Amino acid sequence: MKSFKSIKDITFQNKTVILRVDLNVPAQRGRVTDTTRIDRIKPTIDYLRNAGAKILILSHFGRPEGEQNPEMSMAFLLPVLKECWGVDISFSPDCIGERAKEIATTLKAGDIALLENVRFYKEEKANDPTFAATLASLGDIYVNDAFSTSHRAHASTEGIAHLMPSVAGLLMEEELKALDKALGNPEKPVAAIAGGSKISTKLSVLNNLIEKADFLILGGGMANTFLYANGADVGSSLCEKGMAEKAREIMAYAKNNNCEIILPIDLVSVTELKENAEFKILPSSKIPEGRMAIDTGPESIKYTLEKIKTCKTILWNGPMGVFEIKPFDNGTNALAKGVAKLTNHGDIVSIAGGGDTIAALENAGVAEQFSYISTAGGAFLEWLKGKTLPGVAALSAYTETS
Repeated sequence: MKSFKSIKDITFQNKTVILRVDLNVPAQRGRVTDTTRIDRIKPTIDYLRNAGAKILILSHFGRPEGEQNPEMSMAFLLPVLKECWGVDISFSPDCIGERAKEIATTLKAGDIALLENVRFYKEEKANDPTFAATLASLGDIYVNDAFSTSHRAHASTEGIAHLMPSVAGLLMEEELKALDKALGNPEKPVAAIAGGSKISTKLSVLNNLIEKADFLILGGGMANTFLYANGADVGSSLCEKGMAEKAREIMAYAKNNNCEIILPIDLVSVTELKENAEFKILPSSKIPEGRMAIDTGPESIKYTLEKIKTCKTILWNGPMGVFEIKPFDNGTNALAKGVAKLTNHGDIVSIAGGGDTIAALENAGVAEQFSYISTAGGAFLEWLKGKTLPGVAALSAYTETS
């Protein structure tokens, strides 16, 4: 991981801070349904306020595609932010222009103002240098606390960081250190758990994991494709048969990199996908036509947990089966509880991320027992692929030339 400065490294007294966060939170009919992202920003807010900073918050919400769309205005967030952060917040109906300048100049130490949706301007996604400079002119220091948007080279995540003193917020710092522990500089042996429906969308992820992990544990529809590539009968299971050759290439690559791929020994199969459907546990190589595998079987979980006990680092992305439908969350739940138990005992560091992954771990009741849960979504997947994230690289670029 490249070096970067955090907010702990500089002084903020009476400085105007442009704080990029991710407030693209789930909402229905103007009501926020999950405040996790807001709650995780609070430590940075508290730190900056205590340090005497004047805070201008930049974020996006929804996909307004460069248009001024009232339905995607960020104004509705004000009462939620006040409740979660315990502080009054003013609002600017624009993120640039006279009103934004006026609010920026009237802030006092400890004050916070939320600027309107930065994606109301098409120049944001285009990373337009003039737009980035206009944003930068509003403050003295740039703080990026939005790892989840840092895989995009946008004006408010990448362009602006080249134009002013730029540092990572506490959430960004926490995320980067956690991910570095998982793949950048992990304690070995490392086990990577990868699930989900398709390998075609995760080829880069799998290849990068193979280079870093000692064990690659596969589940879900992805595992079916590998089983099929090995000559197994998969019946009516979700399977990308056209990716069989690619699966064999990945297995050969794993062998060359001394990474053991662990596939299911047994699978839970049904004839129809519905809650509480009758099921049979069958050998993973013998799923007959008309039956579909929808969860990892108990022998597979038992074997996998024994392997995991030899590891020091666990990285998890993707469920082991159709966890949304009971009782076919048993495989994912059992594995998740096993990882959580090892984490609680201090035996391993466990890092998990990706939307389905978080939902699966919450369903198992163990999300809070993992060492770190990333809410970054796309940025987390880009990082799993081994890609440099523009927003993070821009912070490093500034510190290296300052």
